[in-house]
Amino acid sequence: MVTHVRAEAQGDERGALLSFLEEQRGGIRRALLGLTEEQAASRPSASELTLSGLLKHAAEVEQGWIARAKGEPPAVPRDESNWHECFRLMGDETVDSQLAYWRKVADETEAFIRSVPSLDDTFALPNDPWFPPDERVSMRWLLLHLIRETARHAGHADIVRESLDGKTAFELMAMEQGTSWG
Repeated sequence: MVTHVRAEAQGDERGALLSFLEEQRGGIRRALLGLTEEQAASRPSASELTLSGLLKHAAEVEQGWIARAKGEPPAVPRDESNWHECFRLMGDETVDSQLAYWRKVADETEAFIRSVPSLDDTFALPNDPWFPPDERVSMRWLLLHLIRETARHAGHADIVRESLDGKTAFELMAMEQGTSWG
């Protein structure tokens, strides 16, 4: 669900992009409101997607991209052997622990983006088969990519949540704000 993103301070492109990213994070967080761990991990459709899995994936993806931009490896290396684990909670992971982790990742994203000299600064894409060889992308590209990735999964989260208990994005927004749409 789209919410209003306040206008940035004049000339604060970083602030504008970070605000749009935070708006999309909120869509995934809202989809988890009022659910038990079991509900968050359930699959209400033929898809493998769960709300807790979407949460974990979004946090991991954001952390991984920021790490790459810093020239570091992602905290959790993924390949064909463990890719499925980024879409489900494992071991002692919980929705609350993943929400806390994502908050930490979001804070690190903001601090990093605010610290780079320019959004035009670039970093190398990983040497993965799905990226062009020797490609570099800007910090602006990185933020736009994170907004796109998070927004796509926020849309998935809306559908999964409504399939679970019929709650729509409007109702979840009202729950978050403590108001009623009725």
